[in-house]
Amino acid sequence: NPREAVRESLMDQEEGADALMVKPAGAYLDIIRDLHSATSLPLGAYQVSGEYAMIKFAAQAGAVDEHRVVRESLGAIKRAGADLIFTYFAMDIAKHGV
Repeated sequence: NPREAVRESLMDQEEGADALMVKPAGAYLDIIRDLHSATSLPLGAYQVSGEYAMIKFAAQAGAVDEHRVVRESLGAIKRAGADLIFTYFAMDIAKHGV
């Protein structure tokens, strides 16, 4: 429920939160966008292990180009409004770039 997610997050803000977090990131891009519009707090998005595993398994099966799918998924999270992205692909991105 997007309205409830925003309402709960704004309550966290009123209670003194320094930042907000959305997880899983990929399934809740709309929530990230709505929160980005509703608050000025830093907004984190956590690309959970299931999202990581889906990309890895699809790449191992030859169904997708892993590098391209990782860039696209992280780009979508950023476009939705995340200020911080927590991902299991962090080391890959650090080594090979986006």
